[in-house]
Amino acid sequence: MDEIRKTLTASILKLLRPLVRLMLRNGFTYGDFADLSKWTFMDVASKEFGIPGRKQTVSRVSVITGLTRKEVSRLQKIDTPDDSAIAHQYNRAARVISGWLRDPRFQTKKGAPAPLYFDKGKASFSELVKEHSGDVPPRAIYDELVRVGTIAKDESGKITLLSDGYVPRTGETGKLHILGTDVQLLLDTIDHNLQQGSLTPYFQRKVAYDNLPMEALLEFRNMSAEKSQALLVECDKYLSQHDRDLNQDSDGTGRKQAGIGIYYFEQDVIKDE
Repeated sequence: MDEIRKTLTASILKLLRPLVRLMLRNGFTYGDFADLSKWTFMDVASKEFGIPGRKQTVSRVSVITGLTRKEVSRLQKIDTPDDSAIAHQYNRAARVISGWLRDPRFQTKKGAPAPLYFDKGKASFSELVKEHSGDVPPRAIYDELVRVGTIAKDESGKITLLSDGYVPRTGETGKLHILGTDVQLLLDTIDHNLQQGSLTPYFQRKVAYDNLPMEALLEFRNMSAEKSQALLVECDKYLSQHDRDLNQDSDGTGRKQAGIGIYYFEQDVIKDE
């Protein structure tokens, strides 16, 4: 157990370094982090570490977390910051781009996303939003995608797709939302594989080398981005056929979220002294 604790401690320190760097850059203090950490310890212990068939108590949460009973009671009365509005916006915009990439009604004969007039013709941007983003006003989606640099209007007045994915480029709020969701999903996958990986492993792999020249990286960035995007488009086509928000004929039981994430990393190698 001591060896596990030692290894976990080293891993947590690696996780905290970029997180603390990001928090300091955005004006968060240690006190802010401590408050968030205490609330999260309380919330996870309350919701996920109860005894089956018994109501979770303040005393048990206190024992599990090391927080005082008074502190647990105080934290339970605090609402967590809610980014559901940002998540809703992100999902709606991402669906529009996904539909543009795979729906033949909004593509050229070669299968590429076609330039679209905003509301002229059957294959218009407004119709694309209606088909793939529900009842959200097309102008709201248009303004958001223009703001983040994903679409642009050409000289003929048609809207063109500049990026194969909705990744906020100019809005810090949207980027920080992605930080929370994407890192959470990766950690959940790692936790699952530690607990149940021998029975039902989730795919988790990476390829990396640590003695590469700078000159090799540009080609690798471009190659990895191209191949990764192609895989994501293929996975998107499969999942969209089974998502009941997009395909009401899709049957089955339960409600699950599933997907795959790919990321590129690059950093200097610092030799040990």
